Amino acid sequence: MAYLWGRNWTKRELLERVGRIGQIADVRKSTLADGRSKNVDVIDFTTGSGFAFTVAPDRALDVVKASFNGQPIAWRSSVGDTHPAYYDQEGTEWLRGFFGGLVATCGVTHAGAATVDEGKEIGIHGRIGNSPATQVSYGGYWEGDEYIMWASGEMLEGGLFQDEVVVRRVVSTKLGSNSFTLKDTVVNVGWHTAPLMVLYHCNYGFPVVDEGSEVVTPAAKVKPRDADAEKDKETYWRLHNPVKDYAEKCYYHDVISGKNGKTLIGIVNRSRGIGGYIRYTTEQLPFLIQWKQMGQGWYTCGLEPANCLVEGRDKDRAAGRLQFIEPQEERTFELELGVLTSSDEIAKFDAEVTSIRGGSRFEF
Repeated sequence: MAYLWGRNWTKRELLERVGRIGQIADVRKSTLADGRSKNVDVIDFTTGSGFAFTVAPDRALDVVKASFNGQPIAWRSSVGDTHPAYYDQEGTEWLRGFFGGLVATCGVTHAGAATVDEGKEIGIHGRIGNSPATQVSYGGYWEGDEYIMWASGEMLEGGLFQDEVVVRRVVSTKLGSNSFTLKDTVVNVGWHTAPLMVLYHCNYGFPVVDEGSEVVTPAAKVKPRDADAEKDKETYWRLHNPVKDYAEKCYYHDVISGKNGKTLIGIVNRSRGIGGYIRYTTEQLPFLIQWKQMGQGWYTCGLEPANCLVEGRDKDRAAGRLQFIEPQEERTFELELGVLTSSDEIAKFDAEVTSIRGGSRFEF
């Protein structure tokens, strides 16, 4: 049953009052027509609650933007919704097509820094985020008094004489919801063992990110990635006003999971009563990377659940943490992302994070 405008509604009650449910909530596909975004397909979701988000089938069905009652949740970079035809795999050229967005998928055979692994040059964050989806479907249907909206598709990373890994993605939400679920089924459709590196680059922006906003995670330990992050590490969680020529900082959070195997993380702006959260299973995604970039224009804080770190595939291999996927094996990754819309919701979020953390002592 959908909760809208202060009460619950049945399917019958709603349909008696509208010509079609799209008057309240909808999922609609369109095609962008300008500049480097020309011919990029997008699917817009509106849930009726004030929550809206957009997925791009031409960019792995990633969530390129999100908002609540007109307030942006995700950070958007200057490049916009760049068509994957502009993708350049060399070095850090991936950044020329990095739209930011609420979810930018990295992987699936490499994520993290550009590097050389076993003699092969690999660009930053892999290819999957620039892979157009095939078999794209979208729509809505009633399940009792719940109206469910979804989009799905399939992306292939690989080719002849290479690793062949498919990602089958479903993004779904409900009428009246302030959240969506992203579920990936990763399948090695080839006949050779392949590396498996998956990172969900979730990028929050103004006004969620602003002076006084906070990163909240049930971390038992937080480790600075490098010397830049070591500076001011005690305030890793505290966000502030934009700074000229800010040097990005990354932190590795050793997060704790609850009794159901899931953890809860987020960024909150208490003064505005708005925030964003991510709920996921730590067995699937055992690492959490925080990307703190407080530069002018480049003003974002990313929370990145992953099954790897971000220093390169060679480093993960050498450390023994590089995961692999066997021929015909399937692996599932599932996340719930949502918006916190009031001080009361932020308080409940805080309480749940505290409950997950329990009596664990925080350490650097």
